Amino acid sequence: MNKKGLTDYVAEEAGITKKDANALIGVVLGGIKEGLTGEGKVTLVGFGTFSIVKRNARMARNPKTGEAISVPEKTVPKFKPSKALKDASLGFEAPEAPVAAE
Repeated sequence: MNKKGLTDYVAEEAGITKKDANALIGVVLGGIKEGLTGEGKVTLVGFGTFSIVKRNARMARNPKTGEAISVPEKTVPKFKPSKALKDASLGFEAPEAPVAAE
């Protein structure tokens, strides 16, 4: 589902216009962004936790040339789903990992 699909769903479920639903989603996403930039963590009970994590600097390789390159440290957003969201699994079964041939 993309943002348009989510807007359509919210509009239908809440009985509001798509324009109002889109504005509502924008406010919620803006609040999450604000929480991450301010406190560095946003917890939605029953859904999950958004947080900011620091990735350390590391060495990597350019796959085309094989040349070693330095990747600087950076901060990135992270999402950890709640147990309730994991348990619901939304009817999705993860594919089994392939078994290595002996």
